[in-house]
Amino acid sequence: MQEVVIKDEFIKLGQVLKLAGLVDSGVEAKIVIQDGKVKVNGAVETQRGKKIVNNDKVSYNGNTFVVKQG
Repeated sequence: MQEVVIKDEFIKLGQVLKLAGLVDSGVEAKIVIQDGKVKVNGAVETQRGKKIVNNDKVSYNGNTFVVKQG
């Protein structure tokens, strides 16, 4: 499983999708999140501003990664 390392205590869902390279822009992130295509820890998440913290698992479009605070 891929890891995405963040420096802060949390990152917003839309931002972590961009950081992981799964979307090209904030607009694209907003659309896929609102359409219910993104899961956080196995549950569909529709809030772009959802705080993603250490050890959260994010899935989108067949890709899953875990967020690590570093």
